[in-house]
Amino acid sequence: MAKPIRESEPWIKTIVREPMKEQFYDAAPNATRVAPERELERVYPDKPEAVMLFGSCVVDLFFPEAGLDAIRLLELQNVRVDYPQDQSCCGQPAWTSGYRDEAKKVARAQMDIMDRSGLPVVVPSGSCAGMFRHHYRALFADEPDTLKRVENLAERTFELTEFLLKVCKVQLADQGVRSKIALHTSCSARREMNTHLHARELLGQLDKVERVEHDHESECCGFGGTFSVRMPEVSGAMVKDKTRSLMDSGAVEMVTADGGCLMNINGSLEKQRESFRGRHLASFLWERINGTSEGEVV
Repeated sequence: MAKPIRESEPWIKTIVREPMKEQFYDAAPNATRVAPERELERVYPDKPEAVMLFGSCVVDLFFPEAGLDAIRLLELQNVRVDYPQDQSCCGQPAWTSGYRDEAKKVARAQMDIMDRSGLPVVVPSGSCAGMFRHHYRALFADEPDTLKRVENLAERTFELTEFLLKVCKVQLADQGVRSKIALHTSCSARREMNTHLHARELLGQLDKVERVEHDHESECCGFGGTFSVRMPEVSGAMVKDKTRSLMDSGAVEMVTADGGCLMNINGSLEKQRESFRGRHLASFLWERINGTSEGEVV
């Protein structure tokens, strides 16, 4: 029989007495999620001559064109891109599922690769970048020597849109036709990397693109890595709410900088037999600045 919960338990008191922070992310007007405090404004370096691209396992396996478009965007800024072929996963699925030892094994392998390159690391996924910048610190909290490597990696890790905007200081010239799009930002990416702000600013440079709000912008899409496998009914309900919000927004397509969310949302749309689709922001930006988009939206 399960032990009954008593108010005298110290952890109960901790939860009850923890004050709510009245701080919300700058999302859609009806955003309801309470946010943790953001880190201090990051100081950005000058544009480097070269970077290492950490493609992420999802982009590598399911959206390779997005990885190639990320490389094209970086090379257009005269940044040479190194892509080590032995990279794999950041370790996030194992970490968030509670498999600490397995997550460490994967993380060490990636750090060995990134330390070998010594270059700034650009990631076309906010959640993977957040793993490097934030969660590796918790993962290796009991290893002081490894933490030195972790801190070094955290300081030279950038999410793709962040790097283009803040380091390259890119100015995009829109060559596409008029269009309306909705932006989906991974809930972890917006918490940990401010990806929603960077993506909005980049999209704002495209004078023929109208970004429309949708009323579930700050909501999780239900992916959550292994959460969608372990809790399929809950995940399915969440992504259905997300897809309905996107389709009701008036947008003709959705863009996102996170491959996991893109896979989940597009998978749900396909299951619902809907024609609406999303794609990676890197591919959308590359298309817009090359004038290859089709079908003007009035």
